[in-house]
Amino acid sequence: MRIRIDAVDLPGLTRPARTDAKAPAYDNLRVAVQRRDRPAELLDPQPGDAPSATWTLECTTSDSPTGTEIAGPYVQNRLGRRFIYLSWCTADEAGVLSMFRRAKLMLDVIPADVLAAAERDGLLIGRLGLTDAEGGPLCARVEPPHITWTAAHTG
Repeated sequence: MRIRIDAVDLPGLTRPARTDAKAPAYDNLRVAVQRRDRPAELLDPQPGDAPSATWTLECTTSDSPTGTEIAGPYVQNRLGRRFIYLSWCTADEAGVLSMFRRAKLMLDVIPADVLAAAERDGLLIGRLGLTDAEGGPLCARVEPPHITWTAAHTG
């Protein structure tokens, strides 16, 4: 099975400092999928002002006592919860990325019927906007209704 992340509404290349001093300013924003247990290994970083961003991940599924478990090189597994990290970074003049925040796309909240259809049909699609309510990069745990999961046929 594959997972495709379709993101829209990216926040732009800059993040001004928040007036409450809880977040500093950031420039030259990028967003990418983080490889499991390797924060520096990012899949296809996209500029923060892109009209959209898409990542496709290879994964496997297996049955467990709690339902279907998803695994793969970009699927995180912490305390029994599976998720995909979208890492927000800044890029310096040499293109070196420095991560400052992450969003967790939670997989254990995908409806069982959608996951079963994705296993059968070959593709699970997560659609979401990447700008938070304050106009900055979407961070923290991401669950419906902030992400919509659907299944699709491949090929």
